[in-house]
Amino acid sequence: MLPRLVSSFGSAAGVWGRGAFGIVLQQLVHVARAGSPLSTMAGVTFEERGTPNSEDYRIYYRNADGPISPFHDIPLYADAEKKVFNMVVEVPRWTNAKMEIATGERLNPIKQDTKKGKLRYVANVFPHHGYIWNYGALPQTWENPHVTDESTGFMGDNDPIDVCELGSKVCRRGEVLQVKVLGVLAMIDEGETDWKLLAINVDDPLAEQLNDVADVEKLMPGYLSATVEWLRLYKVPDGKPENKFAFNGEAKDREFAHSVISDTADHWRELVTGKADAGGLDIHAVTVDDAQMKLEKDEAEAVLAGAPTLHPPAPLDNSAVNKVSFLSNSN
Repeated sequence: MLPRLVSSFGSAAGVWGRGAFGIVLQQLVHVARAGSPLSTMAGVTFEERGTPNSEDYRIYYRNADGPISPFHDIPLYADAEKKVFNMVVEVPRWTNAKMEIATGERLNPIKQDTKKGKLRYVANVFPHHGYIWNYGALPQTWENPHVTDESTGFMGDNDPIDVCELGSKVCRRGEVLQVKVLGVLAMIDEGETDWKLLAINVDDPLAEQLNDVADVEKLMPGYLSATVEWLRLYKVPDGKPENKFAFNGEAKDREFAHSVISDTADHWRELVTGKADAGGLDIHAVTVDDAQMKLEKDEAEAVLAGAPTLHPPAPLDNSAVNKVSFLSNSN
């Protein structure tokens, strides 16, 4: 029987974003954006600071009143009744730079992670290139590293809960999407629970047909298994062991995922109100009324004013971005 087309990604950006042409295109876009705030969800903009592809690069957020934290001040829900969530996009699909919300910095901007003084790029494990979804986090959530998760038997990873957005649009770094959650994978990363939500942009052409995790396999056959494979292997080229999964790598359904989100939202509330040990996290919030550490408008503006202005990107580490790793079945 011949394969049949079930659905496809319609954006050429997924192809153009690869290789040398994609690198040049990304750099030209960064230069064109210099100094101009970019709109995202209603009432919220983000602006880039520093030099892309360097350690001082940051993405800050603001609402109509001033700078805000994407960790603490962007609401978890875009529509609580319909269970539509806000998602902060840290990494656009097909890109390699390991960007993340800087949970330990004031205003929690997005920055590129580093290791041993070098910028981190996710490895390309054949046949994948970069992240295979738009990757980010839900605001106002926290995987508590002091509490053992009943489902996995491991404590949380000390970050907002991660999201793999499966839609056809290749998003911009820093964009805030409205998504509905379809399911969740329970990844165990070096002895910590690291939930991976599976979600779809509510504006995606397939959004109305995707309502639970079973629908993903029907409309996007192979995407779930590729996701598990990607998450299992992506650290192996760096000399680390494969990641493990609770539930034998089975994706749990929407209802289960919503319960996980609710738990992480409760943990975040305890964090921001000072009822949980923050450790090295910065819990200053601008808009959260009962936050233990309030950041006034003028203080938030001062933080942003102290960030370097946006400059053209530094040369990209092509060896890190374009190298492909081939793994044997024994890994």
